[in-house]
Amino acid sequence: MRATSGQPTPPLFTWEFATDPYPTYAWLRTHSPVHRTTLPSGVEAWLVTRYADARQALADPRLSKNPAHHDEPAHAKGKTGIPGERKAELMTHLLNIDPPDHTRLRRLVSKAFTPRRVAAFAPRVQELTDRLIDGFADRGSADLIHEFAFPLPIYAICDLLGVPAEDQDDFRDWAGMMIRHGGGPRGGVARSVKKMRGYLAELIHRKRETLGPESADDDLISGLIRASDHGEHLTENEAAAMAFILLFAGFETTVNLIGNGTYSLLRNPEQRALLQESLAAGRTDLLETGVEELLRYDGPVELATWRFATEAVTIGGQEVAEGDPVLVVLAAADRDPDRFDGPDVLDLSRRDNQHLGYGHGIHYCLGAPLARIEAQTALATLLRRLPDLQLAGDPSDLRWRGGLIMRGLRTLPVEFGRPTN
Repeated sequence: MRATSGQPTPPLFTWEFATDPYPTYAWLRTHSPVHRTTLPSGVEAWLVTRYADARQALADPRLSKNPAHHDEPAHAKGKTGIPGERKAELMTHLLNIDPPDHTRLRRLVSKAFTPRRVAAFAPRVQELTDRLIDGFADRGSADLIHEFAFPLPIYAICDLLGVPAEDQDDFRDWAGMMIRHGGGPRGGVARSVKKMRGYLAELIHRKRETLGPESADDDLISGLIRASDHGEHLTENEAAAMAFILLFAGFETTVNLIGNGTYSLLRNPEQRALLQESLAAGRTDLLETGVEELLRYDGPVELATWRFATEAVTIGGQEVAEGDPVLVVLAAADRDPDRFDGPDVLDLSRRDNQHLGYGHGIHYCLGAPLARIEAQTALATLLRRLPDLQLAGDPSDLRWRGGLIMRGLRTLPVEFGRPTN
């Protein structure tokens, strides 16, 4: 499709585009900032690429999260959401609903997913991080995606939810299916979603039956069951859907944040050296701003999840018709030179950094504090314990997963010398 400038649009959604989408996004910001395209799934949607337009769209109540507002053609059925979630009991989660239901559910979930609970979980994240590094540290090489970035968040969120240790490898297998095939054949993904959702429903039912007023269980699922507001509680279906989406949305974003972040540091040795010096001096300020910059520079979520116009709406001067799908391109907005100085430069000390990596408005990511703790712990520990970490092989040999929403490496082979403790 040609842009409004009359120039042909650079190819979208190719393997070359997946490797480095940023030049194409720069072209779109200049020539077609709100761009209608046909996605690989066959769905037609608008891509919003400028920061100001993206921020407006993320908070616009006329852009609904509920797929019911999209009059899907037959060839697009089931392609604007998570595979396997079309049943009503799966749809009741924060990514797919609008106020007032969203307001009620978020308020209830926030009573369980508290900053105190996340902060108290930090030592467990450190324990998991060290255990995973112990598994490959003496070998001198590793694939940091499969051996580190992937298992860390899946085990962490399972622990936080209260999934028994003996069941967590099943979750790793189901999550692995989603990671491997998120952009490809949907059957295996749908089956994994069904198994994960069924297990969570059963676990919540068991916990609800045994959770009494004197129970000491302090996991997140128990917190979801206890959560109440003016006498109102989450139903079992709502609690299961919320546990599912916290797991589903929480693990792959963190996999990509750790993987993309480590790769960015390896490709920017001056910035990596500054961070190592800061950590060696016992300071965490550059680590904290650095993770925010890594979220902006090459974040884990390339496009925000689906939105659907409930009425005709104008975005960036472009009229979007009622029912049209809208995808906010976070990766493009976060490199907009009208908002960020030197947007294509990694600057870990960047202060004015109101990136959109975790969204904006009422759908701002509820799990952002946990992801930040995981990323800060993972990166700091890698740089401390494996100080001479380096990429093994040519960067041009790396492949990126071609999923529509997420952006992450398939593998990240590294090598290193003798670890420090």
